[in-house]
Amino acid sequence: MNKSDFFKQTGKAFFFDDPFEIGKYALRHFPGDCGALVRSADDVADQRFLFNLRWDMERTHEPVVFDGDIDWLYQPGDDPEWIFAFNRMRFWICLGQAYALTRDEKYPRAFVKQLRGWVETVRPDDPKCAQAWRSIEVGLRLEYWLKAIRYFESSPEVGGEIVALFCESVHEHARFLMNIWNWYQLTSNWGVLGNHGLFMAGAMLPASAQADEYAREAAKRLSLEIRMQVYRDGTHWEQSPMYHNEVLSCYLDVTQLAERCGITLPGNIARQVRDMLYFDLYSAKPNHHEICMGDSDDIDQRDLLAKGAALFRDGLLKSRAGELPDFDALWDLGEAGLRVYEAIPAIPPQGTDKAFRDSGNFYFRDSWSENATFVHFHCGTLGAGHGHADKLHVDLFSRGEDVLIDSGRYSYVFSDHRVRFKELLAHNTLRVDAKDIYVCRDSWECHDLSRGVNRAFSSDGRYGYAEGGHLAYMDLGVFVNRRVIYLKPDIVILADEFYASGRHTYEQFFHFNNAGTPEGGGDRYTYRSSRVTAEMLLLAEGLSSSLRETEFSRHYNQIETNKTVASSFTGVGFTGAFTVIALGDAGCRRTLEAVKIPVTSSFKGTAFEAGQVEALDVRFGGSHFTIVVAHEEFASPTDAFDADGCVGFGGCVVFDRAAGETQIGTVLSW
Repeated sequence: MNKSDFFKQTGKAFFFDDPFEIGKYALRHFPGDCGALVRSADDVADQRFLFNLRWDMERTHEPVVFDGDIDWLYQPGDDPEWIFAFNRMRFWICLGQAYALTRDEKYPRAFVKQLRGWVETVRPDDPKCAQAWRSIEVGLRLEYWLKAIRYFESSPEVGGEIVALFCESVHEHARFLMNIWNWYQLTSNWGVLGNHGLFMAGAMLPASAQADEYAREAAKRLSLEIRMQVYRDGTHWEQSPMYHNEVLSCYLDVTQLAERCGITLPGNIARQVRDMLYFDLYSAKPNHHEICMGDSDDIDQRDLLAKGAALFRDGLLKSRAGELPDFDALWDLGEAGLRVYEAIPAIPPQGTDKAFRDSGNFYFRDSWSENATFVHFHCGTLGAGHGHADKLHVDLFSRGEDVLIDSGRYSYVFSDHRVRFKELLAHNTLRVDAKDIYVCRDSWECHDLSRGVNRAFSSDGRYGYAEGGHLAYMDLGVFVNRRVIYLKPDIVILADEFYASGRHTYEQFFHFNNAGTPEGGGDRYTYRSSRVTAEMLLLAEGLSSSLRETEFSRHYNQIETNKTVASSFTGVGFTGAFTVIALGDAGCRRTLEAVKIPVTSSFKGTAFEAGQVEALDVRFGGSHFTIVVAHEEFASPTDAFDADGCVGFGGCVVFDRAAGETQIGTVLSW
């Protein structure tokens, strides 16, 4: 193939027109990122491979160096994810971007050498190469190859022979994907990652009937896959923000290419992609990172919001992406996308709290600043192989820092670590009679799945409320329910309810970030760091607690130690427990006080039992609240409660005592 025949599509089927113009923009605005990228590209040119880029799904922390020919099927340890990541070749984009920044011919020279070596040795019909030809690798490889080669248009190292070899292999990849599609592909992120590569091949190869067929078939599949895999609330069903974002990234590429190439996509794709972007907007922590929920890493996701803002001309998305698109986003936006992005007026979000009811994820914050307090509560499905035993889990972030964390994933190799990071004890949730809610069969499959129920949400700007339970312990005769009450800006209350027959032992787990130090014992603990102070009171009859050393993982193949508070108590019949957390600045000396107070019937004058209605008196700094929680219906024939002079009716009611409120209050749940 003539080189010019391939690149004559410039301005149509590529993401940008002139890589050197993007390089100039990057050097002006992101000199530090440019330096880091060139160093990564130098490693690749020297055959020194480390997977530590922003969206590398399985990061590594020790480089692998090849002195002679590259062995593309080499596995340095017991984890085959290294082979998978190696054969996706995301690092070729680094070579291309380094060339755009420096015009140094060593980068296209390395690309050509590695391309030749790979095509000659890693064949789809060779059983020894099966790990490099999984459909997920094929799809991602198409994306990375097709993006990478665009940077080398002007290089004399990339001649017509190389372009012909490249296109022949891209067709081979596309034909491979055309023959793979089934119910697994329809339901799994593998289908999206594979078929987005097929679409890119169809859009970016020189025009032909075959290329048109690739794009047409891929668009049809992608339309069905997003309908199957993405809930109405915009959340990917696998309940892992990282894989939600991998899928979203694929659809952003497809949508952007379709626009540039004049390809009409099925109408549901644009609508659902936008829904996925809004999930990212509301679910990101105040530092813009995704939560380490399920198999996820601690990653800044603003690049996706920036691309979505430009693609949909959306000022709301831009408000959370930044005044300028970030370093990773600008390479895909191109010159035209940058002009569009700069012209979009940012529109701040109107509300702070959001319920994603289909997926069972609820998010609260007191503002949109990076120092905001942020609360996440989860009561949804397991979410396939990437999901963890995290029903009723709570994340807490404040003053620019995680306070209560999700423990992450660490590794996909089936081992004690894989099980430990997936099981209930790795999450800020509840356990009954030392029984886990799921049992891992292997790295991906669990049995004894249960249903999340009783989900509720309310928000009025001052207070946030979410509730949920699950059926995992019904065989023990226990229904577990958790209420999350957020009194903005600084008080979070968890009301845990165990509706049971007989005697049972209950446990609560609270995993703290290791940026600070938790101390204490009994019913009171305090977490202190250079940013935030968090006081925690545990209120349950007969409670005992301890501070344990545990482990968590911010990134794949990376493990750290932290401290976890574990509490336990025993109850007969209905048993309830309250946890009150108060947040302040570093060095805060305000003392949290929280006690249970009696509740009586305002009509009958009789005292309610603890299993019927309970109330808390909470004081912190100048704040003073009475919170009343009804564990069961109590109004028969007509009734209201009275808690230290606070009279009202409802399932969860807050009285602002500091403001003199004692009548009716604010009902968070009826």
